[in-house]
Amino acid sequence: MFGIFLFIAGLSACKPAADPHLPRQNTSATPAATAASKVGAIPLPAGYVRLPQAENSYGSWLRNRPLKKDNTVYLYNRKPKNNQDAQYAVLDIDVGNKDLQQCADAAIRLRADYLYARRQYDAIAFLFTNGFNCDYRHYASGYRLQVTNRGCTWIKKSGEDFSYATFRQYLDLVYSYAGTQSLQQQLRPVPFTGIRPGHVLLQSRQPYGHAVTVMDMAYQPGTGDTIFLLAQSYMPAQDIHILKNPAHKNLSPWYSVRFSGNLETPEWTFTAADLKSF
Repeated sequence: MFGIFLFIAGLSACKPAADPHLPRQNTSATPAATAASKVGAIPLPAGYVRLPQAENSYGSWLRNRPLKKDNTVYLYNRKPKNNQDAQYAVLDIDVGNKDLQQCADAAIRLRADYLYARRQYDAIAFLFTNGFNCDYRHYASGYRLQVTNRGCTWIKKSGEDFSYATFRQYLDLVYSYAGTQSLQQQLRPVPFTGIRPGHVLLQSRQPYGHAVTVMDMAYQPGTGDTIFLLAQSYMPAQDIHILKNPAHKNLSPWYSVRFSGNLETPEWTFTAADLKSF
């Protein structure tokens, strides 16, 4: 029973929320091809320059994520998403063939891929909704998860394997049992004045939550205005994509830190209090 509950809790953490947070559907939109080859090549508004990012930092890595030329968002089953009006561009990152890599999972995927690329294996660890710390070091060392009524434990099953294929299997395990609730436990709040690339806007309220990742930032030297890009996955599991700014189309896909009240994204509404950091 415990295992079934844990699995359902993990999967149900990112679903379309009740009104007024229902997706703004537009099934007739025809996405255009993406001209930018990577996140850091997405055009800036006139007068803005990108914020410097330290070499090998998470922000620098996010800025260099490649983008697909095809701007269509596909689901895990390779069917186009119904709403094709939310994205500005699509990240060139696999979504897998299972309905797993949803919203919180996209934030996990980006952070985990960065740490894996840096070979910071001991830093790759994510909480399950029951509080179990699922670390990559155990999985790559041949341990596999055993779920009982008493909780989760590691059982030695095979030899050591730090290949990317095994890493992806580990991520699918995390996706199955983690979600916005577990990210809320793991991430720490940060003031919006300290927003940085890699931070996550996160809501874990009942019954559903959502998460988006800050991908890049820029500022206008004359006014000091700071802007940022956001990326998400959604439900069902789908390509991770850069969001448009529906409230300020002249600034889209960038968002200004000088918003007042709520921060409206194409498929969710956040507040400044929702900003979190790994």
